[in-house]
Amino acid sequence: MTDDRSRFALPSTGLWTGALDTVPAARARELAAELESWGYGALWIPEVAGRDPFVHLALLLSATDRLIGATGIANIWARDAVATSGATKALTEAFPERVLIGLGVSHQNLVGGLRGHHYDKPLTAMREYLDGIDAAPYTAQRPTTPVRYVLAALRPRMLGLAGERTDGAHPYFVTPEHTARARETLGAGPLLCPEQAVVLETDPAKAREIGRRYTSTYLAQPNYVNNITTLGFTETDLADGGSDAFVDALVAWGDVDTVVARVQAHLDAGADHVAVQALPAEKRGVPVDQWRALAEPLAALGT
Repeated sequence: MTDDRSRFALPSTGLWTGALDTVPAARARELAAELESWGYGALWIPEVAGRDPFVHLALLLSATDRLIGATGIANIWARDAVATSGATKALTEAFPERVLIGLGVSHQNLVGGLRGHHYDKPLTAMREYLDGIDAAPYTAQRPTTPVRYVLAALRPRMLGLAGERTDGAHPYFVTPEHTARARETLGAGPLLCPEQAVVLETDPAKAREIGRRYTSTYLAQPNYVNNITTLGFTETDLADGGSDAFVDALVAWGDVDTVVARVQAHLDAGADHVAVQALPAEKRGVPVDQWRALAEPLAALGT
């Protein structure tokens, strides 16, 4: 994964969503095709306890012609390195230059509590996992294009590993200020693909209610809290799901122009690609209207 090769041609923006897990697989495939028809060039899907992300990517990519499928992220404790290497190569062989596998160490409660593994020394675990991918055998038909990986990375050491050993980094739950720091750490070459949560809602109370549901989820994870506090946020800022100022910093809300301006701020700070997560108003909702409204303005950022 450290060989000299072409840089992956990601569009400037894409969508990040877990919503496709909440609908039947057939509907998820239809939605992926609709997103492609609206001009989206990349789609990021997560892994917690829903559909296997490699299976899900195969379903979604087979319903589209050009869309890039990415994992944000595939949990390294969910499968061993040989399994991940084989799945990535199989997808890349079937869908050349349309697959980007984001790998991450996840969190203690999702690794130890949910999966029953021992969560310890995440940086070492990731480095050893990448060694395993590099050494993994593969007896099936090989892909004709490079396999592409990025790491879920927030702090300097994991960002450094991402830049040294993979195509780049996929920071999640971050601000444009973090993007600028991450670019400085990575240098000019590796891809930098932050996630940005958004809500197309101009009523402050409604927008922050939706946004605080999102921030509350991630403020329960120490990895995110430890990163956010390096950006100057205090314990008071993070209490009770986050202050209004904190929610506003992590979730871009308002009209289309306001939301797109935040995405542009990441690009201006050094991002190559921004994975935009439209937050639905209802739990397990599918934000189709937001996706449709944002499609053309987001695509215009790459022109």
